[in-house]
Amino acid sequence: RELLDLTCRLANTLKKYGIQKGDKVAIYMSVSPLSVAAMLACARIGAVHTVVFAGFSAESLAGRIMDC
Repeated sequence: RELLDLTCRLANTLKKYGIQKGDKVAIYMSVSPLSVAAMLACARIGAVHTVVFAGFSAESLAGRIMDC
């Protein structure tokens, strides 16, 4: 239940910032329940997302975002 509540709050926040179905979102954060909720929030509103962790180079990061 807590994960669902957090996911819905994040989805509403993303929508408030103008993220819509089909938009691309890069999630750059450590592995945590919050990052899982962020991925689920993107899926909930239909936004395409990619997950990026700290070890990626600038070129790798740019490639992932472009492929998204």
